[in-house]
Amino acid sequence: MPPRKDPDASANVPSFYGAELRFKRELAGLTLEQLAEGSYRGIPFLSQIERGERRMPLDLARHVDERLGTDGFFERRCEDVRKARQSGHAEYFADVVEMERHAETIEEWAPSLVPGLLQTEAYAMAVVRAGKPWLHPETVEKQVSARMERAKLWESDDRPAFWAVLHESLIRNPLLPPEEIAQQLEHIAHTVRSTQSVLQILPETTAAHSLMMGMIKVMTFPDAPPVVYTEGIHSGQLIDYPALVKDYRRSYDLLRAAALAPDTSLVMIDQAAKDYRNGKLRA
Repeated sequence: MPPRKDPDASANVPSFYGAELRFKRELAGLTLEQLAEGSYRGIPFLSQIERGERRMPLDLARHVDERLGTDGFFERRCEDVRKARQSGHAEYFADVVEMERHAETIEEWAPSLVPGLLQTEAYAMAVVRAGKPWLHPETVEKQVSARMERAKLWESDDRPAFWAVLHESLIRNPLLPPEEIAQQLEHIAHTVRSTQSVLQILPETTAAHSLMMGMIKVMTFPDAPPVVYTEGIHSGQLIDYPALVKDYRRSYDLLRAAALAPDTSLVMIDQAAKDYRNGKLRA
């Protein structure tokens, strides 16, 4: 018999909960067959969930919570997914939205898009339409509204400390017409200054750097281990494996060292906004 392959809990959200299910089941001394007994689901279905290949339906989550004594843990996860769908966030992003509210620090690297927490409505609309042009207009509106709702984080008295590194191409090759990109840049500068956040620009001339492979978001918490979130076109991954998180944070520190100073970066943002308004720069 080949050795059992444990799920990689750092791969994505379903894998995380699948690994947690297996851990809780084995801690309780139950086999898959014993756990499935009394539910309307078969052993192969449960096994797929443990491997992170399928999401857990609500009826099974309630059954598992009852059998394992997990105090509604898996049912709450199903509720989080339901809320995410209703609120306009992607399923894989549901945990990130909740984590942002409880984070002590948020650090982002934005190589191709302005971070969601800094986007104007016009920019968010352009991103959603470009990424999924097949969406119904009502769905687009819901997703944009959900992104704007996230920005209420800035109004909280205990908001997280925020640090973002943006690639200069976001300024030089904008997604919006001149007037709207000027508003977006002004919004970034205002948000950073009013929340005592930190923003840096990575120059376009920086050909090689430590995070050339894509965006990341690093979140730390006062009472929980740090996590890293990475995102592709139609999926996202939450990573909490300590060794990997450490590597990502070291890479982010190297990226900060390669970027322009915060004051210089904000001056660049301010000047670009003025130039777009005055017609000196064109989108």
